[in-house]
Amino acid sequence: MQQDNRKYLLGNEAIAYGLLEAGVSVVSGYPGTPSSEIIPFVARHVERYDKPPHVEWSVNEKVALEVAAGASYCDVRAAAVIKHVGLNVAADPLMTLAYTGVKGGLVLIVADDPGCYSSQNEQDSRRYAQFAKIPCLDPSTPQEAYDFTKYAFKLSE
Repeated sequence: MQQDNRKYLLGNEAIAYGLLEAGVSVVSGYPGTPSSEIIPFVARHVERYDKPPHVEWSVNEKVALEVAAGASYCDVRAAAVIKHVGLNVAADPLMTLAYTGVKGGLVLIVADDPGCYSSQNEQDSRRYAQFAKIPCLDPSTPQEAYDFTKYAFKLSE
């Protein structure tokens, strides 16, 4: 009999597992729904990994992206986790990173909030990717969220 290894996860949990399975070394972020579930989930599961990542809440979204960029410059995989309105705050380092590049894989996870269920406005963060001329992966299922998170590091590198 074959064992069933499936996990039933929400999209944010799938992203967290993707980060850990991809071997991320640094995860930074700023709390804000709908993205604020990712960092606590990563922090709760780090003990399962030989080389657990450094996980932190940053003082704002700009700092979260800069922390992840600094780690990436040290040739390790890093991720920043923010919500869509926070991308406005992190726009300066995002645009700079688009033309300076990174060394280790750097993944920016931005959670949009269509319909304004937990935010003050709607924003389509994919437009920032178009403007910066950087790839944007847009998963439509938790499985894609997991797969795309792991693939994003390879794409970045």
